[in-house]
Amino acid sequence: MVIRRTKRLWILILLIAFGMLIGNVVADMSRGSRYFYWLAYGRSFGVSTDSPFVLDLGMLTLKLGLMVHLTISSIVGIIAALMVYRRI
Repeated sequence: MVIRRTKRLWILILLIAFGMLIGNVVADMSRGSRYFYWLAYGRSFGVSTDSPFVLDLGMLTLKLGLMVHLTISSIVGIIAALMVYRRI
């Protein structure tokens, strides 16, 4: 039972990531479009990769950064991924 839940959780995470990926591809393709420019509208948030979180331990330096680019088409991709997940 526990294995099935964790497997389903991984499927959900992968479907959401795939939906966001497809949505960002659609946003990049529609960025220069005359009629579908609104699909590329969105915001970015997170820790910038230009000024990442730095942890300097002397002999080891870790630089961590994570940016999320959320657009209208990626939101549509997430909704489509959730609909696919409900059908599984």
